[in-house]
Amino acid sequence: GSFFTLLQDVRSEGGTNQIALGLAFGVIIGFSPILSIQALLVIMICLFFRVQLGAAMLSAFFFKFIAYLADPISNEIGKAVLEKPELKPVWVTMYNLPLVPMTQFNNSIVMGSGIIALIAVAPLFFLFKTFVIKYRLHIVARFRETKIWKAWATTSVYKLYTKYNDLYNV
Repeated sequence: GSFFTLLQDVRSEGGTNQIALGLAFGVIIGFSPILSIQALLVIMICLFFRVQLGAAMLSAFFFKFIAYLADPISNEIGKAVLEKPELKPVWVTMYNLPLVPMTQFNNSIVMGSGIIALIAVAPLFFLFKTFVIKYRLHIVARFRETKIWKAWATTSVYKLYTKYNDLYNV
């Protein structure tokens, strides 16, 4: 259901921030190990703050491939951070905390990927927000002017759907 909710949200007037944030959070999920604590934490944040989960999952799927291609760069970044002598006490303390070692932060690829994802989240949020706004302005507006849309909008199925949508704000 969340993919169809995403499609509806992209077409609707509201939810621009929720969609853009979902797409941006997908970067963190995609750059994290599958079923990791950090990925599950981001999914819980999406659910708690009503961020578009379908957008996050779609984005995570896409960014999982990019993360794989970026592994050599992630490895170099992670090694550079993990091998800094002045940070060693931080890593030792983190490793001795409960649950924190389960994030696999001590793996150079995981560390580097996490850093890349955290740096990318904010700029991607604004990029995705701009994309959703432009998509709605240009693509959806043009589609609603087509004969196909106008014919569909006169059907009883569409009228029933809009009445249901208006009543229950789906």
